[in-house]
Amino acid sequence: MAAKGYVEVAVEVCKGCGLCVTVCPVKCLDIKMDDTNSYGLHYSHQTADTCIACTNCAIMCPDAAITVYRKKKEA
Repeated sequence: MAAKGYVEVAVEVCKGCGLCVTVCPVKCLDIKMDDTNSYGLHYSHQTADTCIACTNCAIMCPDAAITVYRKKKEA
């Protein structure tokens, strides 16, 4: 399936709760375990280019740290 969107995570706002990871239907999100933000918390990030721009992750995020963008259709 072609990617229809992409996810941007506000790293300093994300607390790494993992709710976005659990609701992603295409499993394109994960918690970045090898890095932390300035608060010492692991954060979410997009791991695969399979995002379908469903916005489940952004809706579920309790801290509003996720923005989902839709890719423009190619001509």
